[in-house]
Amino acid sequence: MKNNVILVVNPISGDVDKSELIDEVTFFADKENLNLVIYNTSGVSDSDNIKALYATYAPKRIIVAGGDGTIKMVAEAMETLDVIIGILPAGSANGLAVDLNLPSEISENLEIAFHNDYMEIDMVSINGKKSIHLSDLGINAEMIKNYEKSSIRGKWGYALQTVNTLIDLEDPFIATITGDFPTIECEARMIVIANSQKYGTGVSINPNGIMDDGKFELVILKNMDLVVLGKIITGNMPIDVNDVEIISTDQAFITTNIPVSFQIDGEYCGTETKLIIEILPKQMKVAIPTPPLKII
Repeated sequence: MKNNVILVVNPISGDVDKSELIDEVTFFADKENLNLVIYNTSGVSDSDNIKALYATYAPKRIIVAGGDGTIKMVAEAMETLDVIIGILPAGSANGLAVDLNLPSEISENLEIAFHNDYMEIDMVSINGKKSIHLSDLGINAEMIKNYEKSSIRGKWGYALQTVNTLIDLEDPFIATITGDFPTIECEARMIVIANSQKYGTGVSINPNGIMDDGKFELVILKNMDLVVLGKIITGNMPIDVNDVEIISTDQAFITTNIPVSFQIDGEYCGTETKLIIEILPKQMKVAIPTPPLKII
């Protein structure tokens, strides 16, 4: 009897046609003597539909072809179930895949997604919403808002909107941050709530990030000039505490003096003046680039 595997495909993520990817996954599953069940997301009742498929087929693995938003949706649907999530990066930036050091070749990713061992990664709750990767207040969220309005996708789209956002840079906001650490009150351009290290563009924002340590980091980018912001955007994190401060914790509360643009895992969420943040340990099992165990 064949083992079942569900493939969840976001057909519009990254503005890339997924037909070739689906063909490769189908060929791989046939070669491995697996029964592949394909589900294309529509944005309507996807979580409930995936739960129903799980109840019918009871797979040990669900493979996700999409970006961070699709991965998070599947993880939340499966949060009480014992299932491993394999990732085939197919979004605009693929931040989680970048942090997991997944290869760029689909053939290598297929081996990892279908056969490799997993790690149990944490999530972060922010005002009751879950983040699996990187969320932030400030300039990057403003850039994502502009990107979502743009017709240019991929890394070029991000680069263009980064320039446009810096040109239209407004005054910094004032943030008050409390938790199990001395209260911080400062001007800031951006505050990152980080469960990992890198944005999907490859920029390292949180060098100390570990996705399964029961902690998240607050990366506070203070009232810095365009030169320092440019260094961060190009992946050169400044080490001067006057520019950047990093706090590792398992809970925090942030208030701002004005509404500030906010994003979760690359999705713009409007503006916020208050964030209640806490770690959610070991929320999802994700296949990682380690020697394969052939466990299905």
